[in-house]
Amino acid sequence: MSHPGEVVGSALDGLRLDRVVALVADVSRSVAARLVATGGVRLDGAVVTSGTRRVAAGESLSVAVDRRDDPRPAADPDVAFQTVFEDAHVVVVDKPAGLVVHPGAGHDRGTLVNGLLARYPDIADVGDAYRPGIVHRLDRGTSGLMVVARTELAYHLLVEQLRSRQPQRVYSALVRGQPEAASGVIDAPIGRSSRNPQRMTVTDRGRSARTGYTVERRYCVPASAALLSCRLETGRTHQIRVHLRAIGHPVVGDPTYGSGRLDDAFGLSRPFLHAGSLSFTHPVSGETVQAESPLPPDLAAVLAACS
Repeated sequence: MSHPGEVVGSALDGLRLDRVVALVADVSRSVAARLVATGGVRLDGAVVTSGTRRVAAGESLSVAVDRRDDPRPAADPDVAFQTVFEDAHVVVVDKPAGLVVHPGAGHDRGTLVNGLLARYPDIADVGDAYRPGIVHRLDRGTSGLMVVARTELAYHLLVEQLRSRQPQRVYSALVRGQPEAASGVIDAPIGRSSRNPQRMTVTDRGRSARTGYTVERRYCVPASAALLSCRLETGRTHQIRVHLRAIGHPVVGDPTYGSGRLDDAFGLSRPFLHAGSLSFTHPVSGETVQAESPLPPDLAAVLAACS
């Protein structure tokens, strides 16, 4: 797994290389230090083996992640999630909000992957050994549907479907304010923020990203808001949250891209974002798999209090 050619933004200027690698590659500091020491990191094309080296804004950072010596995720039967569909090739799960999808920096256990390994041990060698079976992800605070591969063939065919933008992924999002248009498409590239390396932003230096949306309902109480159906045409990190903030309508309850105190009236402790509809072509049968997930109780309660 590699992270090629990411330009160092101003937010990372002057930080230690091992810290920057941990942020960019989503690994622990100890793993980042080993990657640097073993020659897995390049700055402007040159191998750098000193983790204490300070990076400079504008440098091009490439990371080749070799995790063969890392401990693999362990099965954990105590991780709770629902299965919506399963057969010998794929599983569709309904991830609850607050559950991290796979182990990474700061999350060594108790993730969805740990739970999947307990319920479906056959995924252990499917795809990335440290994110086994995972075809796409949901943010920690986002609830809803994900497809997981149970075989290597299914994994590669599903990944190819995502690359060609075939799966239909629709999210429900409650946003601050009310978009003027009843529907639209946000077509704006997304990349890492130059001010905060843990945030993403719309930037010309980013990767192409498209999000379609339709206004389903408008509200005035407890504050001006609108319920949107959002269709992912690409799958960038934090895409819907970043795009909606970019058009002036951040997701209610979003601690990173939201409106802060303005959201207090809604009483949410996480973003109002739910992956409620997922359809894709079954990698073996060729039939369409369609899955639906209703709004979880916390989000449904928010809407019930709106008018």
